[in-house]
Amino acid sequence: MGHIIFWGIIRTAILIPALWIISGYLEYKYWWTFLALAVYGVIIHPAYIQYRQFMEVNTEVITDTLCSSCKHFNESAVLCLKLDKHPTRNYIPCDGIDWEAKNNFDGDDDY
Repeated sequence: MGHIIFWGIIRTAILIPALWIISGYLEYKYWWTFLALAVYGVIIHPAYIQYRQFMEVNTEVITDTLCSSCKHFNESAVLCLKLDKHPTRNYIPCDGIDWEAKNNFDGDDDY
């Protein structure tokens, strides 16, 4: 998911100077509308599309694999934190040897 953030920052870095240049050519009453549309069209909407594609590709790994129930699994990056490898539907980095159950302890002492 880091690539979504990275490209969002790159698009923002390109958009800010472009908007600065364009601001001299637009009337003030249209400026805020143009700014809102540009931010949505160049930054927010592409990031949302990339996030949806990421979730489509990785939903099965996040929900239906052995890694998804391991405490070393990071869902936001689809990454085994212990081995620093990305699991897939057909590939479990540790082959289940280093698997440890997630701690579901919520802090309540009501057993």
